[in-house]
Amino acid sequence: MKITEVKTFLMMAGAPPDSDGDGTPRAGHSWTTRNWLFVKVYTDEGITGIGECSGWPRVIETAVKDITPLLIGEDPADIERIWQKLLVSTMGNGMTGVVGSGAMNGVDMALWDIKGKALNTPVWNLLGGKMRDKIRMYGHAKSPEQALKLKEMGITAVKTGGVVNPVDQVEEIRKAVGDEMDIMVDAHGPPWFTTKDAIMVGKALEQFNLLFYEDPVAPENIEALARVQDNVDIPIAAGERHSHIWGVKEIIEREIVDVIQPDTGRIGGISQMKKLAALAEAHGIMVAPHSGSLGPIAEYAAIHVLAAIPNGLILERVEFDVPVRYELVLPHIPTVDGYVQVPDRPGLGVDIDEDVVAAHPSHGNTTLPGTPEDGAYEAGTFDEHLYIQQRFRRQRTMRKI
Repeated sequence: MKITEVKTFLMMAGAPPDSDGDGTPRAGHSWTTRNWLFVKVYTDEGITGIGECSGWPRVIETAVKDITPLLIGEDPADIERIWQKLLVSTMGNGMTGVVGSGAMNGVDMALWDIKGKALNTPVWNLLGGKMRDKIRMYGHAKSPEQALKLKEMGITAVKTGGVVNPVDQVEEIRKAVGDEMDIMVDAHGPPWFTTKDAIMVGKALEQFNLLFYEDPVAPENIEALARVQDNVDIPIAAGERHSHIWGVKEIIEREIVDVIQPDTGRIGGISQMKKLAALAEAHGIMVAPHSGSLGPIAEYAAIHVLAAIPNGLILERVEFDVPVRYELVLPHIPTVDGYVQVPDRPGLGVDIDEDVVAAHPSHGNTTLPGTPEDGAYEAGTFDEHLYIQQRFRRQRTMRKI
């Protein structure tokens, strides 16, 4: 079997509110949706594979087109050799980052899909077989009402967060849902907490017995993350913004995290996910793939990986997502009593409706997140767009800490 063609499918997952119709939010408004980029690899035997690229989809589409000539004529079964070939081909551009890694990710995922179809077996079976038939998932809530809605659906874990009074938010949600649900807090910026503020918030959250405290400090500062780990008695989670096993190697080997969160669309593919899971397993670290901003193909890949590894913890899933997600994939895996069933169809067991992609052309991708009113930035500082910010009015805003 030989690869004959590679195609990209770029789409906007809904239009942002308050836009002028061109996909660009008006000044002062937040970008609330994203682009999805899918890759299809075609072969001379009529078998195709589907993959997804994340990180910076409109830019990654160009990267996929750049590496496509290196794929034509290759045997798609040689997944590891092709991955190494693509890495070598891009290293002259500097460290690969999420653009190169995202492109390789989509191709790698598609190759695993092809191999599964060719052998008439699911991808999880190629990864060592099934550890579990269903995967526990968690939803997202910013209010007690949203958390209760998830609980009524049978979902047993919820993530909340942001950097605006997260302690108050968790306290309200815990009172609403009781002790039966696990709660997680994602504290990512912008603006990110300073290290000391992240520690103070984390210590105030200890009373709620969180499943994990995610991204408390900016991802570049590994020493800051280590300080949080040493001072906060909550499992620490991070890793969604890194690419390749080398991007997360240090935080795993130094056991700075308790939960590693590779992004299924940018880590470098299923091949890297499997290696990362083994590295984490050696250190007693759990795997909870990031998929909150991804499309449904990357979610399928996460499910296959979680089904096959011993240290799979939980799947991130946005239950109240853009409606196009449920139109795009064939089929959509429903959540039943807080779990998703592991698919048993050959390959990844999913495809996209290309007509749905065509009906949602991409209009843009980057903007400044947040609004002056949402409280993430301290009053009067939104226009500074700080990456890291120490919190003000501490007696009031951090009174429970």
